[in-house]
Amino acid sequence: MVSPIVSLQAPKDVSIDEIEAELRSLWQSQGSDEDGTAVTRAATFSLIVYEPDGTQQLLASLGFYTGPIDGIAGPRIKAAIKAAQKAYGMEATGKSDTALHEKLQAAFVKAKAEDKLTSENKTAAISYTPDSEGITADAIAASNPCRIITLCPILEEDVGVKAQVSAYCPINKQTKNTLVCCEYITLSGTAEALERIGGIIAELAIADLPKFVWWKATPTPEHPLFKRLVSASDTVIFDSSSFVQPEIDLKSLAELLTEDTALADINWRRLAPWQELAAAAFDPPERRSEIYEVDEVTIDYELGNQSQALMYLGWLASRLKWTPVEYKFEGGDYDIRKVKFIDDQQRDILAELAGIPTADWGDIPGDLVSLRLSSTNLDADCCTVLCSSTTGCMRMEAGGGAQSCYIEQVTPVSDQNTESLLSQQLQRWGREMLYEESMAITAKILKLAEFNAQLSELAE
Repeated sequence: MVSPIVSLQAPKDVSIDEIEAELRSLWQSQGSDEDGTAVTRAATFSLIVYEPDGTQQLLASLGFYTGPIDGIAGPRIKAAIKAAQKAYGMEATGKSDTALHEKLQAAFVKAKAEDKLTSENKTAAISYTPDSEGITADAIAASNPCRIITLCPILEEDVGVKAQVSAYCPINKQTKNTLVCCEYITLSGTAEALERIGGIIAELAIADLPKFVWWKATPTPEHPLFKRLVSASDTVIFDSSSFVQPEIDLKSLAELLTEDTALADINWRRLAPWQELAAAAFDPPERRSEIYEVDEVTIDYELGNQSQALMYLGWLASRLKWTPVEYKFEGGDYDIRKVKFIDDQQRDILAELAGIPTADWGDIPGDLVSLRLSSTNLDADCCTVLCSSTTGCMRMEAGGGAQSCYIEQVTPVSDQNTESLLSQQLQRWGREMLYEESMAITAKILKLAEFNAQLSELAE
């Protein structure tokens, strides 16, 4: 539950070069109130949030756009805007504006209500939540008073960067006589305009304190602003559940990891209950050696984003020393992907990833539905089935055959929402070796996928 908030300074427009002076003046004017409440500025960390305005997500959700969600007005997004403008009877300028955004919002609400968004577009649809922009950052500030610098790239005409400053104080029952307040700096403009002041943005982070970047968009390693923020931060945070092109974007994350970039993925945190239960299944002494008999893996996930399934498979393979050697995309209603591994004994291991169409989207695109570990050796005691308590294990249990299986349900964790996971991530910084080792295997799988895609294109 978010703490009550007291407004110390409502959003105030300032020029960019006045930001620090305005905040300094605000704190110099604060002392103890008449009731003895002391007001102080936060000195914990700085969080830079890169948050596109939603136009790309809306265009993607409605089928006009299939490119990266990055806040950058490139040729593909301009073509998508023109297509949308023509569809809604507007002048096809290729430039976004308030009128187009309102048309897209209305069309999105109607399509969602009528369930006319295709499975390919649902990731973008879930990622776009028009009523919650900024709410997550507010929740973080309430529990972790800090300086939040929000960058809002827009797709409209480049008229420079607009700046606002504000300050809010969460009221904590234990420390109600001392208000530790959060500073907000909001900068909005085109991606190009924000890039021009990239040096100033980096300098706005509080010196000598941890610095986090929450990149709520597609990873863009070649984007100058992204490069600058990465170099100036302790950890860059993503949420791969929002990736509209999961395989391309996960590969970008894996490449960044090889460059000694400290990354964190909130979606990786959602896998913890599945990892823990799989480990627990082989914890009894009589089963510990049986894990090495596993040579068949089936992972079901909610159709629309395969990030969790790929990262889980990467984690499993990294723990068991499996090397990916083949990748096959079969498609179909379940969006089937098959990956072949070999272990250090040169045994073949076959894994299948299946996207399960669900009537209820859920809040997280691509959440795991169920998992099955088994063996072609019918004498092995390794069959293990895990499933979400909200979906059941019918498909996995039906494949039991002659083996008896260890079956467990993965109970939803109450603190798996984005706000809680992000808050936990902000308590740590630096590199996480388990994540990096798992992503290294995931990257090898994705390279095989990329190679196969190139072969298919040549064949055509």
